[in-house]
Amino acid sequence: MVAQSNTTKAKLQRTAISSTALEYVLTATLEVQTSGQGFTEFTHEAVRFVNESEARDGVLMLFLRHTSASLAIQENADGNVQADLLMALDRMAPEEAGWSHSTEGLDDMPAHVKAMVCGISLHVPVIGGRLALGTWQGIYLIEHRRQPHRREVVLQFIGNRR
Repeated sequence: MVAQSNTTKAKLQRTAISSTALEYVLTATLEVQTSGQGFTEFTHEAVRFVNESEARDGVLMLFLRHTSASLAIQENADGNVQADLLMALDRMAPEEAGWSHSTEGLDDMPAHVKAMVCGISLHVPVIGGRLALGTWQGIYLIEHRRQPHRREVVLQFIGNRR
């Protein structure tokens, strides 16, 4: 039996290639106090960092210094998306799965699995001093533990300035 491809013919259009010299590496650490499991949007803090950095063109890199939470770029228009994503993650890594690692509680090992799947780093292009996010995209820290935690996100802009 041969698998058939469902390739469709999409129209593709690309802008001209632009270049910029990398002149600066600017770094700050953002502390996020979570209230337990859920999404915490911090897009406005990323925008503020880019603005205060006087960034023009480059990339904003975000790195979370933890293994039981994660970072995501996700829809910020409908809170049901976040609720559904949390439900999907809970189904993927349920607390009652019989995990060996439970030193810090039953929610700890599922939190590690969720963080591994979702990831702890992001990068967002900065073009003309603005994050190149889509209309409905926001930057989130996802807390996978039930209890509140203090989390640290390293923000780093690499590029040139205005």
